[in-house]
Amino acid sequence: MAKRSWMAKGLSASRPMTGDMDDEPALVAFDFDGTLTVKDSFNAFLKWRAGPRRWARGIVRLTPSLIAYLFDRNRAKLKAAAVREFLKGATVTEIENDARAFAQAHAQSLLRPDAVAVWRSWRAKGAKLVIVTASPEITVAPFARGLGADLLIGTRLMCSEDGRVLGGLDGNNCRAKEKVTRLREVFGPDVHLTAAYGDTSGDTEMLAIADEKGFRVFRGRPAT
Repeated sequence: MAKRSWMAKGLSASRPMTGDMDDEPALVAFDFDGTLTVKDSFNAFLKWRAGPRRWARGIVRLTPSLIAYLFDRNRAKLKAAAVREFLKGATVTEIENDARAFAQAHAQSLLRPDAVAVWRSWRAKGAKLVIVTASPEITVAPFARGLGADLLIGTRLMCSEDGRVLGGLDGNNCRAKEKVTRLREVFGPDVHLTAAYGDTSGDTEMLAIADEKGFRVFRGRPAT
């Protein structure tokens, strides 16, 4: 059976979520997990979707992958293992529906209020706002839509032609150099950001192509 990456009903890293990408004075990129949110949203989604018992069993089965990560620090391998354990065989539609329900239930408890305030201030200035994340596009998409992002660039999941998750990543994990590579795919080789915000070494390369480099500038936590 042929394989393909997931693309969410018109939303992809090469298509804007709203509006036109041309002739805008500012292009601003935000990392998602730890920057716009207080913690890793993908792990939170997997735990929520699996439920306590299945989550605990899955973590036990992931022990060899977790131990391997301590030595090789290969986040892509660990993420692919988690996808195989918790999402393999699920349909794209099922995950889309679950991701939407998760976002509706947890957006207020995950999003940093000060990060959202800066996001909105850039929006008020007419900037184009891009989320560039290592988390899968399919799970971040509802948050991106809720924030009114112009574009979402994230890790892609490998799926079958009939729309089921096969348990791996399609392409590279979207972190570090890959973030800039993916931005260049959309905006061209000379892409330059007016501002970029991130919180880990996986955002260093993206911040390097920005005029305003916001590294760990958001500390706010939700009131709920």
